[in-house]
Amino acid sequence: MLLKRLLTGLISLLLTISLGLGAAWIWGKERYQAPVSATQVRVEIPRGAGLNRISQILSQRGVLPSQIDGYVFLMMVTAARQGASLQAGEYDIPAGSSMAEITDILRTGRNRVHYPLTVPEGLTSPEVLRLISSMPELDGALSLKPATGTLLPETYAFLRGDQRDDAVRRMQAAMDKAVSDLWAQRAPDLPLKNKEQAIILASVVEKETGLPAERPRVAAVFINRLRLGMPLQSDPTVIYGLAPETGTLGRPLLRSDLETDHPWNTYTRSGLPTSPIANPGLASLAAVLHPASTKDLYFVADGTGGHAFASTLAEHNKNVAAWKKLQR
Repeated sequence: MLLKRLLTGLISLLLTISLGLGAAWIWGKERYQAPVSATQVRVEIPRGAGLNRISQILSQRGVLPSQIDGYVFLMMVTAARQGASLQAGEYDIPAGSSMAEITDILRTGRNRVHYPLTVPEGLTSPEVLRLISSMPELDGALSLKPATGTLLPETYAFLRGDQRDDAVRRMQAAMDKAVSDLWAQRAPDLPLKNKEQAIILASVVEKETGLPAERPRVAAVFINRLRLGMPLQSDPTVIYGLAPETGTLGRPLLRSDLETDHPWNTYTRSGLPTSPIANPGLASLAAVLHPASTKDLYFVADGTGGHAFASTLAEHNKNVAAWKKLQR
């Protein structure tokens, strides 16, 4: 009888424990699905943080309002075997998020905070490197020294903690892809031997005009000159040879500058300069590979921010005289 009573009591105890655990699981699952974040909160999950550390960070930031919520988060994430899939990064946790939604955000990388860096067209690579160096959200020293013409100007989105050298590699990869794609679709019979020459000429076009509509026509002038063996006679190439770090002189260009021979001087040397004079954007690259169909060989500023184009020297001289009159 005693043994029977002991077994009955043990079974009752086990049933009570099982029912209690089952009720706790149901409650925990419901709590896991219920909203816990009262306001939007930004949290940073460091690289290498384990599940316990992530739970602590969420609790400290008020995303998990109570100690019980922290236990529920640990229990449910562990039960789902998702702890190892939670990603490092900086996140905005929306108001009204449940623990299940928070887990999904950290697991998928959704709602990560991105920081934009805009690289304008026409900068030299040292100028771009200074932009990367001054971005506080990036980490690491810059050890790469990319040549001018190898970085694609555009707006990039970075995560806090991304490495500066990786940012450079990303810009180089973007330029490689853009040039390869455009080169594959280039117009026929261009006087350009390879993609490198296309980048060089695009960099000249980039520095000659800031008007998108003009780029194909400016490109056509240089393409026509290359076909005829005429010197390009582009002032920005002369300037770059004198100031390759910035591509600017900080003073007016002098006649003596035009006569100073160097590998980028397209007045003293025929053909393309020896290397790009800036990092050209997509529009300038496309303009060079699909130039306008014209016979233009000359252009000069017209006083409106654009240029007057001409196919003969006589016409060009008239445009130059009109420009000088406007200057006076």
